[in-house]
Amino acid sequence: MTAAKSSPMNPLLTGTITSPIVESRSWVENVTFSEDLPLINVSQAAPVDPPPAPMRQALAESVLNDVSAHLYGPVLGLLDLRESVARHCTATYGGTISTENVGITSGCNQAFCAAISSLAGPGDAVILPAPWYFNHKMWLDMAGIECRVLMCGDDMLPDPQQAASMIDDRVKAIVLVTPNNPTGMEYPDGLVTAFYKLAQQNRISLVIDETYRDFHSVNGAPHSLFTDPEWQETVIQLYSFSKAYRLTGHRVGAVVCSNQRMAQIEKFLDTLTICPNQLGQRGALFGLRNLGSWLARERAEILDRASAMREGFPQLDGWELKGCGAYFAYVSHPFDAPSDQVAKALVERSAVLALPGTMFSPLKSEGGTGHAERHIRIAFANADRRGIDRLFARLGEFSMG
Repeated sequence: MTAAKSSPMNPLLTGTITSPIVESRSWVENVTFSEDLPLINVSQAAPVDPPPAPMRQALAESVLNDVSAHLYGPVLGLLDLRESVARHCTATYGGTISTENVGITSGCNQAFCAAISSLAGPGDAVILPAPWYFNHKMWLDMAGIECRVLMCGDDMLPDPQQAASMIDDRVKAIVLVTPNNPTGMEYPDGLVTAFYKLAQQNRISLVIDETYRDFHSVNGAPHSLFTDPEWQETVIQLYSFSKAYRLTGHRVGAVVCSNQRMAQIEKFLDTLTICPNQLGQRGALFGLRNLGSWLARERAEILDRASAMREGFPQLDGWELKGCGAYFAYVSHPFDAPSDQVAKALVERSAVLALPGTMFSPLKSEGGTGHAERHIRIAFANADRRGIDRLFARLGEFSMG
């Protein structure tokens, strides 16, 4: 009897890594943790608490009373939400951002996929700093777009001059994430502007993912890109409502770009999801209109947790804090073993689930610098100061011996 042949599969998809979040969950699926040593999960940057009660009430009223909340809506999102995002961005950054410059997406990941799809196709290239946000790398791989890896230095900042040496006719964009996932670094305005000028000079796009901008430690505009009257020729900004208003399950993000590019993005979104989540959009609009003070308190709490991380790491022998901000701390570990082995041992011996640097940078065997093997990402946003103290106690007692 001959073996059944499987149907063909897309080699670009099969050649893409399994999601690190999916992989890391498998490490704890069949593990029973004791009451004395419960799992500390610092692997994912998703809020675990529900949206605030006033937003939940508003969503409930939409479910009951707003018939349009259950129907298809505009491909680029509710007009009221787009207008509100445009006003909010203009007030935050200065410059001029119009409603036509704003599209609402099914989460920030979709905003990235839509932006890249408007820019590049198979055989083109995009410059991606490493450590990278792994879903960005995964989408480039799935789309057949070359990822040109711009390794950050030991300060966790990308170098514009190094990026300049990587640009040729195939490069269509440079991607920045600030505050950064996974390192937590907040890129200074001068650095962001240097990349903007580099992209401008080479007539390519600068894609700037600001998912965590609501938790930036500096008050006011984190950069000045939108004050340039010609920003539309170069800048594509991405944003997420998930972190600000705990709307992760509702999948609501945004993209800001030129009118001409938005017309192409609209084709992508219409083909993929037809329209963004209707309830999620209403939640985002309620948040922008009503939850400014609440969000300010959330920001203060996250900044305090970041301070706790900065205070604690100097007390740990061998561990070094390399970057810290928004939801993340990026640290070097003191062991000879590579970070993926360290991360799995942390689960088994200390009931701590964190992600290894091997999920954010190329391995040394793949041409990397060894950076991936030396680092661990800790997503601390769901841990209060007491939880962070417990984390430090376990890291202090942990050994690979």
